[in-house]
Amino acid sequence: MSTILINLQAVQQQIIHAAQIAGRSPHEIQLLAVSKTFNAEAVLEAGKAGQTAFGENYLQEALDKMAEVRRLSPELALEWHFIGPIQSNKTRLIAQNFSWAHAVDRLKIAERLSEQRPDNLPPLNICLQINISEQETKSGVPINQAAQLAQQIAALPNVRLRGLMAIPEPAQTLEQQRTPYQQIKTLQEQLNQQGLALDTLSMGMSADLEAAILEGSTMVRIGSAIFGKRNYA
Repeated sequence: MSTILINLQAVQQQIIHAAQIAGRSPHEIQLLAVSKTFNAEAVLEAGKAGQTAFGENYLQEALDKMAEVRRLSPELALEWHFIGPIQSNKTRLIAQNFSWAHAVDRLKIAERLSEQRPDNLPPLNICLQINISEQETKSGVPINQAAQLAQQIAALPNVRLRGLMAIPEPAQTLEQQRTPYQQIKTLQEQLNQQGLALDTLSMGMSADLEAAILEGSTMVRIGSAIFGKRNYA
């Protein structure tokens, strides 16, 4: 049995355990395997083990990897999520090649993604990134500006605002980890009361997976716990 398969099974068990504690069905929670810095062979190994959704942060690396995966295993149907910060000069390639964009935090970026989404593809799924911990080094819209931006994005053609994404600052205890995710869940509920139909909370990584699931996460982003230690060289 391969290491990646063993790791995938371990992460899936973590998700099941956290869902049980939260009184939720594990089927409500999608595992997004963050494959940045790992090669196409690692993605294929995970894909052949049943993992279908993969997250990438670096555009050119992702495009090269996606092409190699298609070349090596054209029958494998994978779903690609762009989860890194989005610059204006990257929007066309993201709109053309991905199913999801998780880190949208400006109307200009959403407008470009909408304009550049090919007509033969379904709408691009978007998550609005919230800077929940108000960190200067983190991307994301402040929570008090999220409602206006969400309504503007929801009105665009060729994109579909699916939900919210957040990367809180690290916290030591489970209760401390839960607090920012509680705020994101509350924001989702408020936006849905205003007429939106947000069904996705992209929140939770290896260190705070349980806290995120307890607060309603529907998509957890897990990388090194599946693929191993990253080499950024």
